[in-house]
Amino acid sequence: MRPITDHPAFVLLLSLALLWPSALLGAFMLRRERAIPDDVDKHYGLILGATLTLLSLIVGFSFSMAVGRYDQRKNLEEEEANAIGTEYVRAELLPAAAAARVRALLKSYLEQRIIFYTEREEEVLRRNAARTAELQRDLWKAVSEVAAERQTPTIALAAMGMNDVLNAQGYTQAAWWNRIPVAAWLLMLAIAVSSCVLAGYGVRSLRSERMLLMVLPLVVSLSLFLIAEIDSPRTGLIRVTPQNLLSIVDKIQAP
Repeated sequence: MRPITDHPAFVLLLSLALLWPSALLGAFMLRRERAIPDDVDKHYGLILGATLTLLSLIVGFSFSMAVGRYDQRKNLEEEEANAIGTEYVRAELLPAAAAARVRALLKSYLEQRIIFYTEREEEVLRRNAARTAELQRDLWKAVSEVAAERQTPTIALAAMGMNDVLNAQGYTQAAWWNRIPVAAWLLMLAIAVSSCVLAGYGVRSLRSERMLLMVLPLVVSLSLFLIAEIDSPRTGLIRVTPQNLLSIVDKIQAP
């Protein structure tokens, strides 16, 4: 089961459901007091400013983390495509029978790698992972058997290329597991709730400033939504598309 942060729309709704009542809570607390006490008023602005500054810093830091991980996933997709395309060419260095087998396996392997990037269903992804592992074993076996029989520089070059193909998949998988920590999400949410309570506490008239009170919860919720969108590899609208893998399909699928 995927974590909550893998559902950006739910993150948006949950944030609004928490932050908007938090702002109202602060407003009702002030309404009960009628006015901010003088001994509190002189410190209120400083506390509110510091809290909002801290919130903006951690949101910006988390956004930077998400963008960095997104760029890493894109770069690794490009490297994986290059590794597969290069090994397909290097297969010519192998004996004819082994070259034909390696190329046929690479075609199937390429299809599975594209499915990894485009599929969302967990059951399909589990089958994809199993099939990918099986193809990796077959690919390495096809190359290693030849390398064991013929220890020549050209065969070694083909074996090194296959090693790059297998390593690229591992790096890609690690990048897709590398997400913003849950602790960072909880910290952002806690500071956001505190900021909304403080912002609501400073509202003079709940009736006249009700819409203004909605601004901070909405802006923060949209920010968290965008972070979740970028940080979610498989869900949402912002995803890594395997354009480099797709670009070599015609070359590899050609007879």
